[in-house]
Amino acid sequence: MVVSQWETNGKEGIGVIDIGKLRGVIAEQGLSQRKVAEQLGMTEKTFYTKMKKGVFDSTEISAMIELLKIKEPCGIFFAELVS
Repeated sequence: MVVSQWETNGKEGIGVIDIGKLRGVIAEQGLSQRKVAEQLGMTEKTFYTKMKKGVFDSTEISAMIELLKIKEPCGIFFAELVS
């Protein structure tokens, strides 16, 4: 799970993305991270960087939910911190 602090358009926030689950869903759909990057309209390098940092904007998250047919996105994109 990646916890990240981000700033977009002057707005700050904290994102919590379960990267392991996201990678699992990508694999379950028979896709590669490269293919997902292409579908999102970004370079492979940009996608890998976003995966590493755990930072995607709402448009990208929405597109991934649709592309990957994610039924419960909160478990991936808004995962809870467990201490």
